Amino acid sequence: MTNKERADQILTILEREFPVVPIPLDHKDPYTLLIAVLLSAQCTDERVNKITPLLFAKADNPYDMVKMTVEEIKEIIRPCGLSPMKSKGIFGLSQMIIDLHGGEVPQSFEDLEAMPAVGHKTASVVMSQAFGVPAFPVDTHIHRLAYRWKLSTGKNVDKTEKDLKAAFPVETWNSVHLQIIFFGRKYCPARGHDPLACPICKVFGRATLFN
Repeated sequence: MTNKERADQILTILEREFPVVPIPLDHKDPYTLLIAVLLSAQCTDERVNKITPLLFAKADNPYDMVKMTVEEIKEIIRPCGLSPMKSKGIFGLSQMIIDLHGGEVPQSFEDLEAMPAVGHKTASVVMSQAFGVPAFPVDTHIHRLAYRWKLSTGKNVDKTEKDLKAAFPVETWNSVHLQIIFFGRKYCPARGHDPLACPICKVFGRATLFN
């Protein structure tokens, strides 16, 4: 079975289980989404959604954000982890958005990835979820599941992204990466996973207990 054939069958299961998938990070516009995605690095979406209302009550746009100090931002976002790096990134990218992009989040991978603390995965989320540009953000969970479901060799996230883009139709990318995340949370966790109870792994998973 080819990757494309396997992906087609997996997509059918994902569509059945999660026909509608919400964006897990609360936001109101591209800027607040960008900040939320940045904060989600090595942090749960649930925790981010508890912290962003506190931050956005003080600054929900780049102009108000740069009126705060890095230290003030750091104190608010501390529960999300990596607060020294994230706070500098939030302040720095906010200043860049003002100085280089007229206060608006740019709509290109190149411009987004030029910002501090914004990597390819973060840029991909913003491009897909804020601007509707086809992208396939690959986080550690999608990377793990792509290997588990034999859709990629699992060597690195760049290879996984390339394999998934080749396997799934481009028009599904913006929804299927969210479907994989939600499916993984419900049926296919990293630990305590029962392959026979997972609608995908019992058919396509690798022949191990994956723990």
